[in-house]
Amino acid sequence: MSAHPTHPLPYGDPMSRRPLRVWLNPAHGPALLGLGYDLCWATTWMETANESIGPVIGLPELPYVDFGDRLFAERPDGVHWKTEAIVAYAEGRPFAWVDDEQGAPDGVFVTAHHPGPALLHHVNPRLGLREGDFTALAEFAATAGT
Repeated sequence: MSAHPTHPLPYGDPMSRRPLRVWLNPAHGPALLGLGYDLCWATTWMETANESIGPVIGLPELPYVDFGDRLFAERPDGVHWKTEAIVAYAEGRPFAWVDDEQGAPDGVFVTAHHPGPALLHHVNPRLGLREGDFTALAEFAATAGT
């Protein structure tokens, strides 16, 4: 996917305490839609991802996980603050979560609290989504019935 140009978003994450530079690849929207998943935003951007990210990469308006008061809330068990809300949103359905902040405690939590298949796919934040990431997502979809 790196052969396509990327476009910087002119501002950072609106919910963050520090500005972020976000580079978006317009080819990623069609590639994500082509995977056959029911897509959903699980980002600190929440509903604003539909205004700030989706149109740039060619995604329609998508549902999003509302993190509410859990946004940036640290947990004593080391589980990422997104994990519990994502598992609740999935409601037992197979899901793939692509992020750059997952760790081993998240996998343990998902295994213990989610009855369906789940893929926690880590993406290098300096590289973003690459061809291998799309391959992993397609393979999971083929085996998990997403």
